[in-house]
Amino acid sequence: MTAPTTRKIHLATGLDYNVYEWSGPAASETTYVLVHGFTDFGFGWCEVAPLLAERGHVLAPDLRGHGDSEWIGRGGYYHFLDYVADLDDVIRQLARPRVTLVGHSMGGSVSGYYAGVRPERLTALALLEGLGPPDMAGTDGPTRTVAWIDAWRGARDKVRPMPSLDEAVRRLRKNDELLGEDLARRIAAAGTREVFGGLVWKHDPLHTTFGPYPFRVDSARRYWERVTCPTLIVDGAQSRLNLHEAERAARRACFPNARHLVLDQAGHALQRHQPAKLAAAIFSLGA
Repeated sequence: MTAPTTRKIHLATGLDYNVYEWSGPAASETTYVLVHGFTDFGFGWCEVAPLLAERGHVLAPDLRGHGDSEWIGRGGYYHFLDYVADLDDVIRQLARPRVTLVGHSMGGSVSGYYAGVRPERLTALALLEGLGPPDMAGTDGPTRTVAWIDAWRGARDKVRPMPSLDEAVRRLRKNDELLGEDLARRIAAAGTREVFGGLVWKHDPLHTTFGPYPFRVDSARRYWERVTCPTLIVDGAQSRLNLHEAERAARRACFPNARHLVLDQAGHALQRHQPAKLAAAIFSLGA
C-alpha cells in the first residue's frame, strides 16, 4: 500500500499540526479528511487511507496533543471545541474543493460538530462509532470541577514508561482483540517515543483527565440538525464501546440525510478491522 508523506502546518489557533497525506489522483477534486479518536493519531488510518487515495486526496491530521502535533502550552487545557477550530483550519489550508469528512469515535464527535458549523463546506460525512459518549447531563457543577482541578496535579508526571515495543503491542492488542500482530506493531512503532527508561505513547497524558464540561446530547443535537450533506453512520458489530441501539437510533434521527451501516467482524476500531469494506462504504456516499 502507498505510504503517506507528512507535513507540518501552523494553524490560526496557534498550534503546529502534523498531518499525514496520501496525494491520490491529481485530477480529483475530493479530499477525504480522516479524524482519529481519543489517544489515537493520524497514522491509525494507515489501512483504509491508501484505499481512499485510489480515488482522491487523503489527509489524516494528528489532533492537538496527539501523535506529532503540538501539545497545548502551560496553563492550557483540551476543551472539545478546540479540536473543531483546529480542524476548520486544516481543511481551509489543505483540502480540495470537495470534502468527505470521516471521524472515528471522539473524532466522530469532532466531525459531527464541524459538519454543523460548516455545512456548506462538506460534500459527505461518515461517522464511525462517532455519535458521542453517554449523555452526561447533570454531571456538571462543583463535583466535576473539583475532580478536574485535582487531576491537574501530576497528570503528566505519573506516566510509567513501557520497557519495550513488544509491551506497547501487547497493550494495543489487549484492548482490541481483532487487531492483528503486524498492524499493532506498525501502530505501536509510529505512536510511541523514547524516554529515559523505555517508551511512552505520544499523546499528552493530560487527555486522560476529565474536563470540566460534560457531553450533552441536547447541545450536540443542535449541530447535527444543521448537517446538510449525505451522512453515513457506521457501527462495528463486535464493538464493546458503543451506546445502546435505542440511543444510537435516536441520535441518528437528528441527521437530516443519514443512513446506517453495521460492519460484521469489526469492533470499535473498525477502520483497522475492515478497511476494504469501510472504504467501499465511504465511496458509496458518491462524493
